[in-house]
Amino acid sequence: MTTRAEFFARIRTEMRKTSGLFAARAAERPRDASRLVETVRRELAERWPQTIERFRVEFERVGGVFHRVTHVAAVPGLVAAIARERSLRTVVAWHPTALGTDLGGPLAREGLDVRAMPWGPVEDAERQGFRTIVANADLGLTGADLAVAETGSIVLRSGPGRPRSTSLLPACHVAVFDRTRLVESLAQVGVFLEAWHEGPSAFGANVSIITGPSRTADIELTLTRGVHGPKEVHAVFVDEEIGG
Repeated sequence: MTTRAEFFARIRTEMRKTSGLFAARAAERPRDASRLVETVRRELAERWPQTIERFRVEFERVGGVFHRVTHVAAVPGLVAAIARERSLRTVVAWHPTALGTDLGGPLAREGLDVRAMPWGPVEDAERQGFRTIVANADLGLTGADLAVAETGSIVLRSGPGRPRSTSLLPACHVAVFDRTRLVESLAQVGVFLEAWHEGPSAFGANVSIITGPSRTADIELTLTRGVHGPKEVHAVFVDEEIGG
């Protein structure tokens, strides 16, 4: 058995093999984040084809499954196909207002059992009921506040009609978004975070950055998916603007 002294001695030995930590400093906070956000959006209005391609590459690299459709009307059929291939039936979705479109009816016509999250305030007893529904669902359907090309990450804010459990509890997570959600880098994500928190907001305090399916190797260094979140994450990019 390794003693504590031996354990720390091994760590010190390994650390001495490196040249030291890289130089780092705190980034300066932007003074007018909302203005910078508009600048980013204007620039990406021209570069979005390259940005979505880079997102696809990085998203697939971290284990995500990328899809692209021309119109929002094609999304229900695609989600139903994903569900059928995996024998999934129950779907929990963001409220249509949060999603930007109402997919509940079309998904139901595809044979799926769909439950949309409530938009307004929910009593404590009812909230527990919704938590149970989400926990038992096969597939969670959300939008995306940002899609980060640099890392293949999806950024989601919690808030009315969009509880974080929708993307965390079901075994399969599907995020639907358009070009207006694209950003190129984590540095740009920081600008958006500053802008989101410049004034009062109806959104919750939680911001999730999702980079591929849930993974852990805590037990005997064996990589396992789905322990702390979905086993599968799908990104559905829609060419036309959702809700536009």
